[in-house]
Amino acid sequence: MRKIFGLVFFLLAMQNVFGQRAGGFRFQMDLGTAIPKNGGIGALVNLEPQILITDNMAFGLRMGVAGLAKDVTYFNIPEDYDGEISANASVTGTFNYYFNKGNSRVAPYIGAGFGYFGLSSIDLEDTDINEDEVGDLEADFAWAPMVRAGIELGKFRIGGEYNFVPPSNLQNVSGQVIGEAINQYFGFTLGFFVGGGKWGK
Repeated sequence: MRKIFGLVFFLLAMQNVFGQRAGGFRFQMDLGTAIPKNGGIGALVNLEPQILITDNMAFGLRMGVAGLAKDVTYFNIPEDYDGEISANASVTGTFNYYFNKGNSRVAPYIGAGFGYFGLSSIDLEDTDINEDEVGDLEADFAWAPMVRAGIELGKFRIGGEYNFVPPSNLQNVSGQVIGEAINQYFGFTLGFFVGGGKWGK
């Protein structure tokens, strides 16, 4: 058993010695703030396995959760209402291009993705709305693109992303659309990755 652990440790160490190479596998984690389109603030966490298809291009699968305080527009009332914090989960296929050169450990990148967002239900905070008329405000699911850019410093990364998630319709108990919730958000992230080697040689 100790020999097996020793072999695994040796392989991981050797992988970290060499630079990023095509065919390499890496796993990254990002934490950050999520800022809805119309203001407010929330938080996000992203987990993303990636495979390098060339020395500076990678495909990945981002699995994320963003907690947002959404703006809710109720069509029969001329004002917006803030919804409670709700968590939206997503699974997004991604592509990154890294502008790494030579032995530099600094690698700026740009990326894009397209994925499936699960939009959670929303409870309105305003107490003047008749609950019998509103019912359960169930949001729905949506396909949406994402763009991002940032910089990697060794094993660490700083980035920004924008998720173009469309508004979700809110329905009452009769199935009528009575409002919508804004779901687009910007994310500022700090993270790191393991595997895949280091930038540079």
